[in-house]
Amino acid sequence: MSHAIDPSPPRLSEGVAVVAGAVGTLALAVSPAAFGLGALGTVTVGAGLYRRSHAAVTLGATGVFCGVLLAGLADAPPELLLLSTAGTVVAWDVATFAIDLGAELGRAAETRRLELVHAGASTGLALGAAVVGTLVYRLVGGGPALAPVVLLCGAVVLAIALRP
Repeated sequence: MSHAIDPSPPRLSEGVAVVAGAVGTLALAVSPAAFGLGALGTVTVGAGLYRRSHAAVTLGATGVFCGVLLAGLADAPPELLLLSTAGTVVAWDVATFAIDLGAELGRAAETRRLELVHAGASTGLALGAAVVGTLVYRLVGGGPALAPVVLLCGAVVLAIALRP
């Protein structure tokens, strides 16, 4: 008698990814258009988790990030832009990790500790990069609000490039 493995992503990581996307979207509330784009992106991340699709999760995270850019063009405060960008990165990272974890071990496997460590590390790195971006922005005396977002994106690209 064989037991079929449910390859769905673990629920804890699903929740963390959607909450991170929602936090990123709420930080965009200064611009209705940016908020709408962020909300659509967060819903798409959730749908991507449900369908176990990396492409849908990436598309959703890209939608939230486009909301960040739109809010930046609407002169949103840089701190909110960085918070939203950090939420977007955490949502994407945790969601793609959850899809891989579900595919490899199944939803029923005991992965809570692994999920919490991954989500904590991802959140810590994203918020740390946001704090450094804010400090650099303040030290150089301001400038366009999107400047610290560009700095954070550079850090994210570097982290992705160094991923095993």
